Amino acid sequence: MAIKVGDKIPSVKLKTMKDGKMSDITTDEIFRGKKVVLFAVPGAFTPTCSMQHLPGFVEKASQIRAKGVDTIACISVNDAFVMGAWGKDKGADGKVLMLADGNGEFAKAVGLDFDGSGIGFGLRSQRYALVAQDGVVKQVAVEQPMKFEVSSADAILAKL
Repeated sequence: MAIKVGDKIPSVKLKTMKDGKMSDITTDEIFRGKKVVLFAVPGAFTPTCSMQHLPGFVEKASQIRAKGVDTIACISVNDAFVMGAWGKDKGADGKVLMLADGNGEFAKAVGLDFDGSGIGFGLRSQRYALVAQDGVVKQVAVEQPMKFEVSSADAILAKL
């Protein structure tokens, strides 16, 4: 069952790059006591993710933060090195926290994983965005397969 408004963000250990090294970070650290916008993409460096989804949040970061958001985070079922390189390539440093869900544990825990084996992707996350306050989901927008409409930076900004 997919995560919904009112649910608590599951406690999962993720990876991120810190000072050029892979580092553990928990969802509790990310969400506790903060207003967070988290958006998920099926894969780093993939077309829609690289040309629209991440760049939109990088571009709108200051406007989103002006609405009281403490952290903007991007998560994908990729490793921390890939997420770090992708974030650097797209200018996310200091704007969007890049999170690696390498084994898809978070995607599974929120019920938004999918099997992309048919196209050579393996386990992936669906495309979505959510807003959480102190670890509780206040808004969630899950895209239909192959769509990019409800989880964009503009769509989330309009709901904040």
